[in-house]
Amino acid sequence: MKLERQMDLLERWRLRKVLPLVRGRLCDVGCGYNNLVRNYAGPGVGVDVYPWSGCDIVIRDAAELPFPDHSFDTVTALAALNHFCDRPAALREIHRVLRPDGLFIFTMIGPLTGVVAHIVFRQDEKERGGMDHGEKVVLGRSEIACLLQSAGFVLLRRIPFQFGLNAVYLAGKRASDTLTGSGIVSKASA
Repeated sequence: MKLERQMDLLERWRLRKVLPLVRGRLCDVGCGYNNLVRNYAGPGVGVDVYPWSGCDIVIRDAAELPFPDHSFDTVTALAALNHFCDRPAALREIHRVLRPDGLFIFTMIGPLTGVVAHIVFRQDEKERGGMDHGEKVVLGRSEIACLLQSAGFVLLRRIPFQFGLNAVYLAGKRASDTLTGSGIVSKASA
């Protein structure tokens, strides 16, 4: 695995856990130095609100992705979901660009570990001038579950790693939802 630069000492570990799960066309939201896309063998694009070295597209907001509906087989957010200022809107947007059978993969460090990690690993905040309004140091499991459900996702699997201090989450679109050009429509009404 090749990393020209890394966000923190945990990044290589996260990439080793996530890369085998990625399939098809990839969009990494909150890509940082874009190491996931650079190490993925398939087609991919990395987007971020900050112009990190290696980022493919700088966006204004994770809630406004510059891609057509159903563009990606996999969308990822590694150590980034807590940094989305408007998480519900960003997750709805990820849902929009994800294909109906697509996979949303993200990592989230545990609450206690997250507090410690944001004290020790401060390169991200130092580089971009601190945390913005709406960003959080950590997200708990119940908050993650509520966010996913309200955006139309179902949690498929949680894979703990780093001795249980971190986790990979895999989510898919609800089976009862069919996506059309106009949005989410229940199969019963389709």
